Amino acid sequence: MRSSIRGSGIGDGTMKAIGLLLRRAWATRWGRLSIVTLAGVTLLALLAPPFLADPAAQPDIIGGANRPPSAAHLFGTDPLSRDVLARVVSGGRVSLSVAALSVALSVTLGAFVGLAAGFFGGAVDTVLMRLVDGALAVPRLFLLLILIAVWERVPFGAFILVIGATGWFGTSRLVRAEVLRLRHQDFVRAAEALGGGPGRIMFRHLLPNAAGPLVVAATLGVGEVILLEAGLSFLGLGIQPPTPSWGGMIFDARSVLASAPWASVFPALAITLTVLSVNLLGDALREAAGSRVA
Repeated sequence: MRSSIRGSGIGDGTMKAIGLLLRRAWATRWGRLSIVTLAGVTLLALLAPPFLADPAAQPDIIGGANRPPSAAHLFGTDPLSRDVLARVVSGGRVSLSVAALSVALSVTLGAFVGLAAGFFGGAVDTVLMRLVDGALAVPRLFLLLILIAVWERVPFGAFILVIGATGWFGTSRLVRAEVLRLRHQDFVRAAEALGGGPGRIMFRHLLPNAAGPLVVAATLGVGEVILLEAGLSFLGLGIQPPTPSWGGMIFDARSVLASAPWASVFPALAITLTVLSVNLLGDALREAAGSRVA
């Protein structure tokens, strides 16, 4: 893989590396299944809401509450007579947006720190990695609970920022390890001999060739954030009502779990299906990254 991207630009080389990994993942059965499933979930969340009922509408709180699945309401209704299918789809848009944006932030931060630590070494590496070690010693959920407790109602942007800012520590170690492995290879030495500066070498040569572990970490991070967001929303600390989210829907339906299980089962199934697909894709990408050629 490296031979095809060593001389590429920053974005071009990285995208080529990611594209190659995805093609190799697509060549496996579980990779195809996970990609198709995730594409279906994403397209449904993006395109279906205009064709469904208003997820916040409460047309008949008394007579329409907790209705079982039917032709009128394929997933039934919740305790406030809201359409569960519309809320699952809209909640998918929210949960996937939180996962994608926060993982993009954490991967960006982790890549920058890992590149700097691995490339410069010495005191820079020591300081950055000790900071990372200290952050990893504190459970992420504990950090999130402390930070989120500051707000009475957490703004959507702040929620994404907090999750993203606490998720890059492990990624930085992966990128650093890959950079240390690549740092003294011939193509890096050749770039240095031709007068390439640190920025050019890190972002045009090292980053594209370290894309494999980075993409795997990002993919698995999406599943982790979906579960994290669902858990925080279930506790009332994540996405605030009336905005639907999968974890919040389970929380809202906890009192009718026995009498109207569909109100919580369908969002739980959405979480399970999405996270399982993400993890399968991460495994396929890990195998693809391990099968690269020199």
